[in-house]
Amino acid sequence: MDASQLNWLSASDAARAIRDGAISAEQLAEACLARVRDADSEVQAWAYLDPEHALTQARARDEDRRQGRPVGPLHGVPVGVKDIFDTGDMPTEDGSVLHAGRTPAHDATAVAMLRAAGAVILGKTVTTEFATYAPGKTRNPRNARHTPGGSSSGSAAAVAAGMVPLAIGSQTNGSVIRPAAFCGVYGFKPTHGLIPRGGVLKLSRTLDHVGVFARTLQDIALIAEQLVGHDERDPDTRPRARVPFVATALEEPPLPPLLAYVKGPVWERATEESKAAFAELVAALGDRVVEVPMPESARRALDWHRDIMEAEMAANLDLEWERGRERISPSLRAQLERGREAKALDYQRACARIPLLNEGFEEIFERCDAIVTPAAPGTAPPGLEATGDPAFCTLWTLCGMPALSLPLMQGENGLPMGVQLVARRDNDARLLRTARWLASQAAAG
Repeated sequence: MDASQLNWLSASDAARAIRDGAISAEQLAEACLARVRDADSEVQAWAYLDPEHALTQARARDEDRRQGRPVGPLHGVPVGVKDIFDTGDMPTEDGSVLHAGRTPAHDATAVAMLRAAGAVILGKTVTTEFATYAPGKTRNPRNARHTPGGSSSGSAAAVAAGMVPLAIGSQTNGSVIRPAAFCGVYGFKPTHGLIPRGGVLKLSRTLDHVGVFARTLQDIALIAEQLVGHDERDPDTRPRARVPFVATALEEPPLPPLLAYVKGPVWERATEESKAAFAELVAALGDRVVEVPMPESARRALDWHRDIMEAEMAANLDLEWERGRERISPSLRAQLERGREAKALDYQRACARIPLLNEGFEEIFERCDAIVTPAAPGTAPPGLEATGDPAFCTLWTLCGMPALSLPLMQGENGLPMGVQLVARRDNDARLLRTARWLASQAAAG
């Protein structure tokens, strides 16, 4: 392969080529950095990137291999890291002027896991302000006049633009699934508590998830497998056996999966084009999909999600509010004002609904392998003043269920349209297996 095109290798192929000595980690990093130089003036995916530091990491990975030291599953593979994950060797500014120049002393747990797997941390990708709604500078690599989504804007855009094969982000509402759908890549939000959040900006313990981006489903499995673990800094993680994401994702399902087509509590927000596209997808799947009504318990999910998110955000950003509320965007200021006025009873009632919501979906998951539903109302909307509507992700984030956006469809404007698959909690690897089956069905027409 032309050395100048190495940046388009999948992470799986790149890691294999580095292990086999067909290419070096330095060559791969150089190709990714060249792509950044070519494309990032328009896409603007990076909040911080030091090319020489990236190359120094890559050369160290090459030296490890030459010396016969252990080679990890991501050895030499460049990864972009959303700028709300602490990095001990790079600034972490959380997309806010209030944290400008912030330099953590230690890596976030997920970043440390990536390094332990051999990854090269290429740089820090753009996040919206405090991973909420006020956009950063990033543009959609498919059409720079359209939003890339948020809040993991830079991570999705960097992967889609070929600047890096893998990236990590976070989701408190729709911040992984939506930008993945808008930028036309795979985006995976695992079960709540599966990937540790130590050293990550805390907005909402109840809702925050770490997620991943890649251009192939196998790469999603590869990076996810490295990130599962217990972290004493994250009380929602627990000791568990290794999750065999790669092996499970690549195996054939024992039976053809059955999908539940759920339109969700915000179906009226979908564009007519999106509704028509999903009708065609459902028709093409034939007897492997059944339309299922939304459980009654889910009708107020958006209200409960808002009550929880805004109350917990107000508590976690209290210091920023006290020291710099006048420098916070109007949208975030409004959220924090509502959160500071929230009633404890409303918050507790909303939290108590989460297990009831999950119980309400048990009947569906007893029959079906996964739920298929839109990832967003449609393609990425034009304009850079907002990041798009996250409502098609809210319910699944509230429930803590694993969700995946697949780049299987396209709008008339040529922009990607994501298909979202959702599974029962802790069925993450099987969700990827079902997704592989769905992708093969879509490819077969």
